[in-house]
Amino acid sequence: MLPENHQNRNLSEVFKELQKSREQFLNNSNPDKFSQINHTKKINKKYNTSIIIKRTILFSLCIIFLLLLFVSSNSIFAKDDLIPVAKQEEPIAFESNENAIDITNIIRENIGANKTKEVVNEEREIPFEVVKKESASLPKGEEVITQEGKNGKEQVTAVKTYSNNEFVEETITNRIKLEDYTPQIIEVGTSEFLAKHKVHIGDTMYATTTTLIRESPNSTAKEIDELKMYLDVKLLEMSGEDWCKVSLDGKEGFVESSKITSSTTTPTIVERNRKQRLLLTLEFNMPLNKPSGLTLKDFKKVLSGNSSDTNKIFETHAEDFYEIEQKYNVNGIFLAAVAVHESAWGTSSISVDKKNLFGYGSYDRDPYNSSYVFEDYKEGIELVAKVFSKYYLNPSGTKIYDNEIAVATYYNGPTLSGVNIKYSTDEDWCIKVYRYMENFYNKI
Repeated sequence: MLPENHQNRNLSEVFKELQKSREQFLNNSNPDKFSQINHTKKINKKYNTSIIIKRTILFSLCIIFLLLLFVSSNSIFAKDDLIPVAKQEEPIAFESNENAIDITNIIRENIGANKTKEVVNEEREIPFEVVKKESASLPKGEEVITQEGKNGKEQVTAVKTYSNNEFVEETITNRIKLEDYTPQIIEVGTSEFLAKHKVHIGDTMYATTTTLIRESPNSTAKEIDELKMYLDVKLLEMSGEDWCKVSLDGKEGFVESSKITSSTTTPTIVERNRKQRLLLTLEFNMPLNKPSGLTLKDFKKVLSGNSSDTNKIFETHAEDFYEIEQKYNVNGIFLAAVAVHESAWGTSSISVDKKNLFGYGSYDRDPYNSSYVFEDYKEGIELVAKVFSKYYLNPSGTKIYDNEIAVATYYNGPTLSGVNIKYSTDEDWCIKVYRYMENFYNKI
């Protein structure tokens, strides 16, 4: 335990006493030895100067480093730390330093970092632009690429920076354009009409009512043609939302948008259109040397349910009329109409007794006995079809069924009136046959 008079001494007083004791010791020591030591110190002084300077610098750096650590710590002394220690009764308050600098991390990142730079001169692509344009010829919201984009080319000089062999950034110092890019063009649809009916330009549309095709998109414009109900037209372009340019069998003009529809909007209109097209082929001078266009279902429909067909001959042989039409290229409805007219719906004695619906081979002087006898009705229908094809409906030299060639002995055109000249002595025969044909077509 220290003496009582030493207990209250401070550090400064202790250092002074130590210094005084040292001087006394040196004074009482050997003077020669002391001089020798001083002489040695003087000799080595100049050699130790550089070491001292270096150590001083290092020590200073350490002090600065410690100060920086102190300043950048996450807590800063409040003003209370200025109060003398002896007078402080409460714990020292601290304030949080939210923006403290992480000096340790900064030193870690910079010490030992190996940064390099590289100058490159290379050819690069120039990305193309995308341009969108509105189009009234497309359904609203639909997009179509009308021009593909193509990248351009340029020569680039750049300085690239790397840190520890990892790319950091680059600076472009020069650009030379070698080839310009081609923009990609996208058309964006605006037509609500096309979107509603789910159609595009070039698609088929159908008339919902009989209307007029006009020369321009105006209700007072010149009339070009009549568009009958259910007929199909080709959509050529939109003229606003109220008018469409269409093509009807090669004739072009404008119709009101409200008068046409699509198969998507009105699915049943396709079948109605087919039937309407078939009805339009029916005319007195229509060619008879080709199929009617009716389906097997159509044949069964038009040849069934006729009150005059009491023996159901035509209803039973509807399929035969259809197949013979396909095989010999003779209008099957024409054949059925001739058979109905000649046999009175299959009730004549020749048709009943001889299975001959056409009175084929009959002469006016003795019709019954001169007419042909067939094993069944189909045989008679097929023979008459061959005769019409070979002798009445096709010009001489025409290739017909089974590699046969038309003889055209009685050819006067492939029409009802042409056949009438040599086939029947009744001048109104063609008119009577045509009436039956009209009845059948109208049942489609």
